[in-house]
Amino acid sequence: PPRGRGRVPRQSREWLTSGIQARRLPPLSVAVANPFDSLVIKDLSIPPVLGGIKAGTKKLCVITGASSGLGRETAKVLADRGDYFVICAVRDVEKMKQVAKDEGINTANIAVLQLELSSLASVRKFVRDLKAFKANRPLDRLVCNAAVYLPADPEPRYSEDGFEMSMAVNHLGHFLLCNLLLDDMKKATDPRMVIVGSITGNSNTVGGGLVYPRADVGEFQGWKENDGRYIPMVDGKNFLGAKAYKDSKVCNMMTVSELHRRYHESTGIVFSSLYPGCIAESNLFREKRQWFRDLFPLFMKYVTGGYVSEAESGERLAQVVADDVCSKSGVYWSWNGGAKRVGVYNVKKGQVTGAGGSGGEIFENGQSTMVSDQMKARKMFDLSSKLVDCSWPKEA
Repeated sequence: PPRGRGRVPRQSREWLTSGIQARRLPPLSVAVANPFDSLVIKDLSIPPVLGGIKAGTKKLCVITGASSGLGRETAKVLADRGDYFVICAVRDVEKMKQVAKDEGINTANIAVLQLELSSLASVRKFVRDLKAFKANRPLDRLVCNAAVYLPADPEPRYSEDGFEMSMAVNHLGHFLLCNLLLDDMKKATDPRMVIVGSITGNSNTVGGGLVYPRADVGEFQGWKENDGRYIPMVDGKNFLGAKAYKDSKVCNMMTVSELHRRYHESTGIVFSSLYPGCIAESNLFREKRQWFRDLFPLFMKYVTGGYVSEAESGERLAQVVADDVCSKSGVYWSWNGGAKRVGVYNVKKGQVTGAGGSGGEIFENGQSTMVSDQMKARKMFDLSSKLVDCSWPKEA
């Protein structure tokens, strides 16, 4: 297979095509010259319409960052299933259209809406456009996947709202998105919110505990200064691009835990996080030097055993979105040992096991002491709400 698009193990694959057999309803048609183009916002001042007609009875799923890597592969899997209609929330609409054509994504089962996660105004506009698009249909799935990683930056970049860019895109934009869609999603049957986590935010893993700088949100001192604006790091210390990414993933995983604790029982929404494996060829590493991008996949595949292809990572995330096995809320899902140690070659299985890489079965993983700290998580949740200026329903 082409580089980075390896085969997925045969285990637990029945759910991938189960949706195709789930419904045999007559197809709905819309009289337009190009159905795909009709579902793309060209003038962002005009919300798209007729999305409910186009989606039919399929489950509606939003995926952020769907134009590359993990998001693209997940969108492809779900669109091919037959029972999901995927709304690709991306910065560049034209790029997503081209990606869909190049990658053979089933365009009958996707729509493209613009979303710039570094802008809180864009997040709010996206939600308005989404609601206009789907009309009275509730959203069934929200997948918060998009992320930026800026390890080479000597100085912080700031969003238009004044927040450090990694935290703005990876955490705060998604945090507001979850807030704005919570009430809508509770009206769906079996709704799920999924936020992609990372071992880099968990110090109880090889990648999170042995690779410096480690994630450390401290007591969120940075967010208490100047309402968090133009403050380089959440802990109030000097800027480190790699650490900013890791801190944002800590906040992602804490968000899932807090949403589960506060709202699972009252809304019925399943809140999940996951580590899909080390996607060493992902565009997430585009800021790294070329020698690193060439050698890192080989190192992860043959030394640590943590490597997973983009295609397999997409199937993993799609499993958390769609599989009945993943209907339990408040879980951090992993595969193949969860990367808590360097992998060991298993002669019987013919693969490296224990490092979170390719293969293995899905399981409920544990998180680090910091990520699991309820007091810290509550503080993160309340401070994040203040930073993005949102309010939440009362806890049950």
